[in-house]
Amino acid sequence: MLQNVGRRAADLLSTKVLRSGMQGGIFRPMAEPMVLGVVFLFAICFGSFINVLIYRLPRRESLITPGSRCPKCGQPIEIYDNIPLLSYIMLGGRCRNCRDKISMRYPLVELAAGVLAVFSIYYFGLTLRGFEAIFLSFVFLAIFFIDLDFRIIPDGFTLPGIVIGLGLSFVPGAFVGWKEALIGIAVGGSAFYLVGLLGELLFKKEAMGFGDVKLAAMMGAFLGWQNLLLILILASFLGSVVGIGLVLFSRRQARSTYIPFGPFLVLAAVIAMYAGERIIRAYLGLIHV
Repeated sequence: MLQNVGRRAADLLSTKVLRSGMQGGIFRPMAEPMVLGVVFLFAICFGSFINVLIYRLPRRESLITPGSRCPKCGQPIEIYDNIPLLSYIMLGGRCRNCRDKISMRYPLVELAAGVLAVFSIYYFGLTLRGFEAIFLSFVFLAIFFIDLDFRIIPDGFTLPGIVIGLGLSFVPGAFVGWKEALIGIAVGGSAFYLVGLLGELLFKKEAMGFGDVKLAAMMGAFLGWQNLLLILILASFLGSVVGIGLVLFSRRQARSTYIPFGPFLVLAAVIAMYAGERIIRAYLGLIHV
């Protein structure tokens, strides 16, 4: 009798543990604050490196040497002045040497990296999807600002990203399987190229750079072809809203202003990464498929 009761209790406990692991990762909910805190600290430190990538990669500068320095006076930044988030606050947003203002972008990128990483683990748990989401968030963050500033998307992000995304698709628990990843790469490489070509014919100027095409292929490798189509629709909508806003509020400059498409692809991909399946299911439900 007692043995049966013990077995029943063990079964119930194991079922709850499995459900907890399936829903939010093996550490939710008991160790969640501690784990998320560690993730945040790691992420803001990596966010500091993302700032290095944003500044140096488009300028073709070494990522290793020289060490961090003030963009204004060139003075090397000491370790105690290079603590993510904290140093900016302690220095009052100014260089210790020349007292020139430090761009708000630096702490914002570090904070964004921390928030995105924490949300990835909170949403997906300590799972492969959680770590894929962190990886994509970091890459997207760098691409967003580089494309915004320099109108380029470095191959150093997209080409290795395609390989990594395809490789992870063979591992159980990834966002998509290898077949969906391969189709995603093909759709990203071909469909986006055709969209860019069509836009160039219609508007008589470059509508989508080849960097956007490779970025789309990387997104397809990680998120699959269905999410990729959703990303294109969302990015086009977001780009249209911003474009119309520029026309309405700055009519003289808007027509000659080139708006990079990469940041909108990145924003749309983040939405698709977390809500893509629900959006697609809701749409298919509306059309009764």
